[in-house]
Amino acid sequence: MGKPAYTEEINGLKSLLYDNLTISGYPAFMVVYFSKNGLEGGTYYFHTFSLDELIQCYKDVQKELLEKYGHTMLCDEINREMRPYETSWNLKNGYVYLKGNTRKNEPVTLWYSSPYLTKKIFGS
Repeated sequence: MGKPAYTEEINGLKSLLYDNLTISGYPAFMVVYFSKNGLEGGTYYFHTFSLDELIQCYKDVQKELLEKYGHTMLCDEINREMRPYETSWNLKNGYVYLKGNTRKNEPVTLWYSSPYLTKKIFGS
């Protein structure tokens, strides 16, 4: 990845920010979190410049993740109506969450956390 654009350490987690990335064909930046045990989590923030591009980015990334991890509760027809741009996977080796917010000017985000970090954040 090269040299990070920014680093910081808080509560035993070192965060590194990388910019000017291309992920799944979209420009993005990434923040990753490391503990003394290694990678604990990270988030991609995709740069989209219109509502149409945001929706397409979400769909493209979601398709790749569905092919890799399979369907989840947030992919059935009922929940798709209520939360059309959210998908998550609670995997043995971590938690993956994809979100696109069509109502606010926020980037599509793809978040991963290890079981350790998930427990630290959510408490269970």
